[in-house]
Amino acid sequence: MNKTILTLILSLTILSACKKKQDPFLISKQHIGLLTDSSQVKDLESIYINDSIVKRIGGDEFLGQISDIEIYDHTGNLMLLLTPSQALDSTATIETVKIIDHRYKTEKGVHSASTFGDIKNNYTISSIQNTFKNVVIFVDGINAFFTIDKSELPSELEYNSKIKIEAIQIPDAAKIKYFMIGW
Repeated sequence: MNKTILTLILSLTILSACKKKQDPFLISKQHIGLLTDSSQVKDLESIYINDSIVKRIGGDEFLGQISDIEIYDHTGNLMLLLTPSQALDSTATIETVKIIDHRYKTEKGVHSASTFGDIKNNYTISSIQNTFKNVVIFVDGINAFFTIDKSELPSELEYNSKIKIEAIQIPDAAKIKYFMIGW
């Protein structure tokens, strides 16, 4: 009986030690590293314990304007720009995350320094929005949207914000200007 209990305890100890550690730079549909779609502003201090958090208040705090939160690594490089769902509310969740640091990658290797070809070859594009200066590519599979400057497009598309742009019209080498996750 004692051998059975000892074997059980030993097995549980080994299994708990083999638990896979979360990659701090992996992006998926519901998390970016240790940050999840349900993380609150008050949780940021424990999530980024080795990094620097800068909370900027945009405008008058009484107007309730959204205030971005910058996350810097230990060497002072900007990694992420977080936008909470409510300004000045420690219980607010993070609504959007702008990925700055190229170390943050999706499971398929797409990061902030990737190209449109990388997006197209690895994910299903949900929609493409044509704006005045940019093209925004939406990928619902990972709750992401990628912005590409229209200067990366053929000249006939660059200055017309009214035409529908298809994926086939965007060069594979077009660089990502912004990589954002929206929850």
